[in-house]
Amino acid sequence: MKTPLLALTLLPLLTLAQPKPKKAALPAPDKDKQTVLANLDNRFGEYAGISKQIWDFAELGYQEEKSSLLLQEQLKKEGFDVQAGVAGIPTAFVATYGSGKPVIGILGEYDALPGLATEAKPEFTPIAGQKGGHGCGHNLFGTASMAAAVEVKNWLKSTGRPGTVKIYGCPAEEGGSGKVYMVREGLFNGVDVVLHWHPGSQNAADAGTSLANKNAKFRFRGIAAHAAASPERGRSALDGVEAMNYMVNMMREHIPSDTRIHYVITKGGEAPNVVPAFAEVYYYARHKDREVLQSVWKRIENAAEGAAKGTGTKVEWEVLGGVFNLLPNVTLAEVMHQNLKTVGGITYTPDETAFAQKISETFGEGQKVPITNAALVKDFRDASESATSGGSTDVGDVSWTVPTVGLSTATWVPGSSAHSWQSTAASGMSIGQKGMIVAAKTLALTALDLYKSPALIEKARAEWVQKRGQDFKYEALLGDRKPALDYRK
Repeated sequence: MKTPLLALTLLPLLTLAQPKPKKAALPAPDKDKQTVLANLDNRFGEYAGISKQIWDFAELGYQEEKSSLLLQEQLKKEGFDVQAGVAGIPTAFVATYGSGKPVIGILGEYDALPGLATEAKPEFTPIAGQKGGHGCGHNLFGTASMAAAVEVKNWLKSTGRPGTVKIYGCPAEEGGSGKVYMVREGLFNGVDVVLHWHPGSQNAADAGTSLANKNAKFRFRGIAAHAAASPERGRSALDGVEAMNYMVNMMREHIPSDTRIHYVITKGGEAPNVVPAFAEVYYYARHKDREVLQSVWKRIENAAEGAAKGTGTKVEWEVLGGVFNLLPNVTLAEVMHQNLKTVGGITYTPDETAFAQKISETFGEGQKVPITNAALVKDFRDASESATSGGSTDVGDVSWTVPTVGLSTATWVPGSSAHSWQSTAASGMSIGQKGMIVAAKTLALTALDLYKSPALIEKARAEWVQKRGQDFKYEALLGDRKPALDYRK
């Protein structure tokens, strides 16, 4: 029997009119998870206060004495055994509670960035005399990780379950590679899974990766002379820096297009009428493939040597940091994504909405997104090139040592960039603090799932071994140098 022509004509319209299938409702959290969620809500004010204290301290990498001590004191009050000054870093620590397997680690950070000191207001309001600001929200990072660890501790204690929770106090993530020294020291040996998070402008938990990074300060030494009366007797160290920069900038055309190279001249001389005897330039290079990064880095070193030879100066360099790309773990990411969906995003009060709208107005065209996105959780995505972050993190080295998973939450106004005054401002007020609690809840719930299901840990480890390779041997990109404790001085 033939289908009538009218029916054929209407078929596409009828198809379009069909209602979309509803997404399956999330299962209600069990009693253990409900208790964790309620406890974190009840202690919101306390944790918000701690994060604000660290925001006020705004201590740069390896100088986080007050921030580190504050977190350590809180953990000691909660019954954790705290080992301070680990891996040769005065502000690094490991806090432990419990015994036996599984062992779950949670990473915490608390270093600020230089040059981003602003008040927690929706307009740039510099804070006189303050060197840094929390433009990456690490005041929230360390606090949420501690809060999650405390809830895991409470659950282990109340249920009598075997298991160990460790929180790692990780300084100098911003260019100082603090976790690399902790990995190198063997502090993650015996840990089954590591959890982490990061402040951001959206709520997401996926299996993305990041860029490997290597950085160093290149120091040129020349000969001082009167720049007008006897310039022929001088050899300009600044010429060496500028010649190096020129060669590296020409090199950009002939390296993989997804490579990132950036630099700042940290020292260029004292006065125009004195030929500079010393100059320094600080370089970063990044790529998702460590082998490509190492190849590009060698060419940067060659440029430095060529610049010195051509300008009659001498050059030496100090590698200050180097981090691996993140090794994604889909098994763990799926678990964390489900818990983030259970927790949900954040909604703004009228005052927070007004703050967010003013912040959003400072963004350029094409950068504005609805501020209501803070309430959404992004769909899950698997590891792929499209899921590569433009940033770098020393969590990468941890992820090649132990199966690792992380998330981001909307601690900043949607559309905000990290390392900006806008993110600094939001990190110091209730918008950032609400996103911080979302992270603490998600970390704690994910930990509970792992303690209850050793099979998940086994599956995650099998995936990790397969991706990493059976014969993988860890070697830090920064070599065997001691922690660069003065890199921010």
